[in-house]
Amino acid sequence: MGTSRQKKQRAQDDDRPGVWVAYGKLVKLWRNKSGLTQQELAEAVGYSCDQLASIEQGRRPAKSAFTDAAEVRLKAGGTLAVLQDDVDLAKLPLFFQDFALIETEAVSRFSSDPLLIPGLLQTEDYARALFSEHCPPLSDEMIEQHVEARLSRQKLLTRTPMVETSFIIGEQALTSMAGSVDVVRGQLEHLLKQGAMRNVEIQVMPSDGGFHLGLNGPVVIMETLEHRQVGYIESQGVGLVVTDAAKVSGFALRHGRLRSQALNVEKSTCLIERMAGEA
Repeated sequence: MGTSRQKKQRAQDDDRPGVWVAYGKLVKLWRNKSGLTQQELAEAVGYSCDQLASIEQGRRPAKSAFTDAAEVRLKAGGTLAVLQDDVDLAKLPLFFQDFALIETEAVSRFSSDPLLIPGLLQTEDYARALFSEHCPPLSDEMIEQHVEARLSRQKLLTRTPMVETSFIIGEQALTSMAGSVDVVRGQLEHLLKQGAMRNVEIQVMPSDGGFHLGLNGPVVIMETLEHRQVGYIESQGVGLVVTDAAKVSGFALRHGRLRSQALNVEKSTCLIERMAGEA
């Protein structure tokens, strides 16, 4: 029995992202230099001793709030804070991490999502409702890690320099009941707030317009710092970064047609306002 548990523990250890392990070692190093026990540091930052131990062992990712508190208490000189973005990135599924890295430095980002609210515009409650319906089911801890990672990506919309973004959202995504009525209403109201930002353009593709190319699936087109266009497609938990110029050009042409077929920004805003009032 003991051998079986040891094997299971070793397997879990092998799955630990390297940056979580490195971060945990730094926390332990600074804690020892400060002469603190795990219990003392845990109490100082508002964590349990077990949670702190998991962070030091690289089994649990640190949240920004933990890093901020630990930096102050341990006088870590920014050595923990500088790793926070990488810690957050490692929360994302492996297939998504290459895309997420490119996204952090994009100068523009255009996307179409026929069935779901795009991740960059999701509320915490909406994201949690989606992850709670995952199949096979995710553990509560894994759900929270995915939610935290998704919300962390949303810093893209408020960073400096600004990123020009365009979102085409299928009307069906606005009517799909992800979670309770309150969750849906909160998500619609959030879209209105996000759409009021100068660098965010939201258009709704009406559901009564018949077939359109967006029904082939979601797609993202980004322009990098080097002014190269990169595409990304994803379905059923499998994602693909597309760098072939001809393929990405095709994505861009189709996205341009979708923008012309969707409701303009003003009409889209009116539709979302009406739906939020009716939710």
